[in-house]
Amino acid sequence: MKKLPFSRNDARELLRRNGINPTHQRIEIAHALYSRCEHMSADQVMAIVNERHPETSKATVYNTLNLFAEKKLVREVVIDPSKLFYDPNMSDHHHLFDVTTGQITDIDAANISVAGLPALPDGMIAEGVDIVVRVRPQAA
Repeated sequence: MKKLPFSRNDARELLRRNGINPTHQRIEIAHALYSRCEHMSADQVMAIVNERHPETSKATVYNTLNLFAEKKLVREVVIDPSKLFYDPNMSDHHHLFDVTTGQITDIDAANISVAGLPALPDGMIAEGVDIVVRVRPQAA
């Protein structure tokens, strides 16, 4: 993802536009995500926020990230059941996960095609398809 200048005022306005009360903790969480444009775990977000506001609790960070996901401000990227990351890039894309380093890289959705999806149950529509390609160095 490309890093863009993103101020705390930008965070405040983003929250307001999406019907979220811009408390200082929510502003800091949004700023941590959008100013870096990286895939981050809740613990990583909390560490960044606690540099300025050590009173921010883990529960506040998790609740805010869940709210941001609900409001479609971030995507939850599930690498495996024990690894959940938050992605501020809401464009159509997938992910490459390096199992050795833990680095996550975006893959443009135009570079991947999916065929053979099963028929959906009656009354259901597809909301999206998330692909995580796991890679590791080739053994010598």
